[in-house]
Amino acid sequence: MKAHGASALDHIDSRPLTRHQKSLIGLVVIGNISEFFDMFLIGFVISLLTKPWNLSGTETGIVLACSGLGTVIGAIAWGRLADKIGRRSAFSWCVLIFTLFTIVSVFTPERGWIMLAVLRVLVGVGVGGLNIVSIPYVQEFVPSKQRGLLAGLGSVFIPLGLFLGALAQRALHDNWRALIALGAIPILLLFWIRVVPESPRFLLSKGREREAREALAWALEMPADEIGDLPKAEAPENASYSTVFTKYGKPLLIVTLGSFSFILGSFTIQSWGQTLLHEGYGIEATTVASLFMLVSLADLLGRLGSAWLADHLGRRWTMFLFGSVGAVGSLIVAFSARAGESGSWMVFFIGILIAMAFGDGAFGILNAFGAEQFPNEARGTGLGLGYGIGATAKIFGPLIMGAMIGGSAVKQEVTLHAVFPAFLFFSALLFVGGLVYLLARETKGSSLEEI
Repeated sequence: MKAHGASALDHIDSRPLTRHQKSLIGLVVIGNISEFFDMFLIGFVISLLTKPWNLSGTETGIVLACSGLGTVIGAIAWGRLADKIGRRSAFSWCVLIFTLFTIVSVFTPERGWIMLAVLRVLVGVGVGGLNIVSIPYVQEFVPSKQRGLLAGLGSVFIPLGLFLGALAQRALHDNWRALIALGAIPILLLFWIRVVPESPRFLLSKGREREAREALAWALEMPADEIGDLPKAEAPENASYSTVFTKYGKPLLIVTLGSFSFILGSFTIQSWGQTLLHEGYGIEATTVASLFMLVSLADLLGRLGSAWLADHLGRRWTMFLFGSVGAVGSLIVAFSARAGESGSWMVFFIGILIAMAFGDGAFGILNAFGAEQFPNEARGTGLGLGYGIGATAKIFGPLIMGAMIGGSAVKQEVTLHAVFPAFLFFSALLFVGGLVYLLARETKGSSLEEI
């Protein structure tokens, strides 16, 4: 018997989260921690291989840049495929691809840095798609009033990947093959996702009403004949890349520019912060490692804060607030570095802490907000294309920073004075990124059908 006066989708907005909905959110959270654990591991592995493999700065940079290249390809490709073959299928393939090529990487021969670089591209293809695919997957199963926080949770706990990577290195020491092998553990997620259905909104967009009803019944833990009426299924226009460019040009530009600004500003700070503290101020490596555990915690709390605040303050103003405060943190770093070694490393570190807590903390809502700029049939394609193009900052960022610092490819000759213009640049990027999102459509509390 159908519930009177309430449609199937109304039930999602009016009822508390069920155990099944929480299971889906848990799957996405664990999936995103796992994929970034794998991505962070390669940084630790490279640090172990530099001396025994006699890697030059150029060779090391190529291996690391290949991970970024794979992420860009994966975001663009899997965003489109999520709208074509479904969120669940795309999620499964992303997990399979990045774990499969991680396993192959274990058998890289000595001095086989070229093979490792190629494999990192293929691993990155899976990794880059997982976060893009998982956000619409969660959004299309949860209440509108909590959608920012719940969809953002997949990104909130990503910093735990760095923390777990550090623990793994301490446990396994210089056994780089064992470290890489740990990155294959997420293949177990394939058993979890077998009990989670496809997104009901994706199924409706494909005219598969019976399956959509069953998916909603699973999520709501109700009999399928009691969940109410489904929205009328319409055959939407094929959400190809050209359609996104022509029909959704403004949201695509906002997501692209906003992603690029936040990624370049925060990712590069994260990449260079340890080196600057160690070489610029002479802080012991063990102390720097401990300090960056605090950075990981601040980043996690920042992401959680932005995801929560987006459902209360609104997405646009949350992004502007986090971009602006992150920019202030970068300014503190810049002017502290300008004082040179006579300046306080504590002030420098506080600036890093603020920049990461807010600049990188914005990623708690950044991709979820980006996905909400596109309708159901174009959500994966639009987000994947915009974020994928913006993620080229992961390739350009370290190169720009290296050029500003100077030195050769093998020895960077890091000086704090050279950092001043770089962090002014990052500060400007974070502020501009916040401004860009003020131009986006506010989606707080709106149903996905209204977008």
